[in-house]
Amino acid sequence: MSVILTEAEAKALLQKVLAFSKADECEANILGEQRGNIRYARNEVSTSGGLINQNLEVQSSFGKKVGTATVDEFDDASLEKCVRRSEELAQLAPENPEYVGVLEPQTYMKSKGFFESTASVDPDKRAEAVAMSLQQTRDKKLVGAGFLDDVKGYSAMMNSKGLFAYYPSTNVNFSLTVRTEDGQGSGYVIRGFSDFDKLDTKSATQIAVQKCLGSVDARALEPGKYTVILEPTAASVLLENIFFNLDARSTDEGRSFLSKPGGKSKLGDKIVDERVTIYSDPANAELPASPWSGDGRAQEKINWIEKGVMKNLAYSRFWAKEKGVKATPFPNNLIMEGGSSSLEDMIKSTKRGILVTKLWYIRTVDPQTLLLTGLTRDGTFFIEDGKIKYPVKNFRFNESPIIMLNNLEALGKPERTVSTESNRNYLIPPMKIREFTFTSLSDAV
Repeated sequence: MSVILTEAEAKALLQKVLAFSKADECEANILGEQRGNIRYARNEVSTSGGLINQNLEVQSSFGKKVGTATVDEFDDASLEKCVRRSEELAQLAPENPEYVGVLEPQTYMKSKGFFESTASVDPDKRAEAVAMSLQQTRDKKLVGAGFLDDVKGYSAMMNSKGLFAYYPSTNVNFSLTVRTEDGQGSGYVIRGFSDFDKLDTKSATQIAVQKCLGSVDARALEPGKYTVILEPTAASVLLENIFFNLDARSTDEGRSFLSKPGGKSKLGDKIVDERVTIYSDPANAELPASPWSGDGRAQEKINWIEKGVMKNLAYSRFWAKEKGVKATPFPNNLIMEGGSSSLEDMIKSTKRGILVTKLWYIRTVDPQTLLLTGLTRDGTFFIEDGKIKYPVKNFRFNESPIIMLNNLEALGKPERTVSTESNRNYLIPPMKIREFTFTSLSDAV
């Protein structure tokens, strides 16, 4: 049996699993994936790897006593053993007061996240894509270190009430750091796509090369508040800290930046600039995602922040029942609407500011205000009178993405990017922000 099961094969396997069940309720989830990668450093390929993974998770319940077991072998004996083990664990477990039972069958929207161009990638195709990158760094006597990783896979679930869900997907991520031989200049680029045909390692490498050469002889600039232009890669690692905090329960219990005194929340409040709309949509062609959540609930297009106003929060089924509201699942993708400004327009309109390629090592300073700290890296440039004047040494920053989105000056077109912190893919626009706070200098290139 192939690791990547078709919908019919996955359904037949799950039906077989549930047929073994003797529990009050049973739910089974399967995941299969095949990955391939190339890693290179010092302009030479260091590793070429592959990974094949398949996993079945069975959850059995007797009343509110719940047990879970997993297995990675799909023969009949192993499947039955996994079911029996989950039942044994359920009988031993204390009651879970928050268990709400399995879902009835759901209706899911269509989402095309599987591309044959990615599914058919082999070692030769990976090597060809990386060779186009290496050729440029070698020709320019620069030092390239990168990673290309592609995956094809599927997830499926079925429960004893007749719910069935299946979703196949593909993805490729490419990241590259280019440095001068003396280590004084550094440039970075990262790209992520569902469709391998959209990945152009040659043009991506040209961007990293340009940033590397442009960042040599960086000058020290006094820390303080500056107008900044954040490329999507830099903006994503800040914005995802908003995304990670969309949970209603954390908000209601006073543990979120969206909490208000007295157990209230900022739902309905204007929290950022009115140009900010952040939404999820599994059917988005540029960032397709599973149309069902991990517990089987249907995903839909939903605005989380609409024209600056906090519109929705994500509810577990238990917490939604407690609060008497719709059980909106946590989103499977997140997209921020953009504007009409190009990166060039933003630079031209800046009297004095800083262009930031990448932010990294993000850490939370204050969860209640979402104050974050981190560092710039791999290409930070001073802008004066509408032009990039010279590279500057890296900064440490202290900034909240909420305050940042209240100091918004301009937005560009959303681009698919990959968070360098979480490795998640987002659609994020470049953005121009006033009064971004840099607190100190960093000697790292």
